[in-house]
Amino acid sequence: MTPELVRCGWVTTAPDYIRYHDEEWGRPVRGDDLVFERLTLEAFQSGLSWLTILRKRENFREAFAGFSIDAVAAFGESDVERLLADAGIIRNRAKIEAAIANARAAVELPGGVSELVWRYADPAAPVPKSLADVPATSAASKALAKELKRHGFRFVGPTTAYALMQAIGLVNDHLAECWVRDRVA
Repeated sequence: MTPELVRCGWVTTAPDYIRYHDEEWGRPVRGDDLVFERLTLEAFQSGLSWLTILRKRENFREAFAGFSIDAVAAFGESDVERLLADAGIIRNRAKIEAAIANARAAVELPGGVSELVWRYADPAAPVPKSLADVPATSAASKALAKELKRHGFRFVGPTTAYALMQAIGLVNDHLAECWVRDRVA
């Protein structure tokens, strides 16, 4: 977390943002539960600050059984009520129910959610020079969102799908001058 390094313009001075940017964002993430975690957090972030999600991340992990797909898929109405009462997470019924529905959909995917999502990797995406060059969606994110919805996933529009793609390394949207750009692999 060296402050003199050039970072992407969305990174504030908040240590949580700096750590996330420098150590996680854009680095390849594989594995069904890990991809499910990121997908769930991106869906919960919709309409909110990512910093809010980062600061509640450990609470989310605890509340959602470490993002074990099998465990979350088994959640019932009592779990929904428990989650709605948990001040440590975002208490939005639609998002909570979507997370559970998405776990159930993920269980049914042949090959798993990680394999499905990684089919949409775009290593040849253009190198953004400024934040204005970073899209909110792409043809790949629209196709990924459509495919996830076809399998029963919810809260996975093209913008959420693109944010997931950025977060887990399907695209490298670190700016050209960002010190992390050439270190993600």
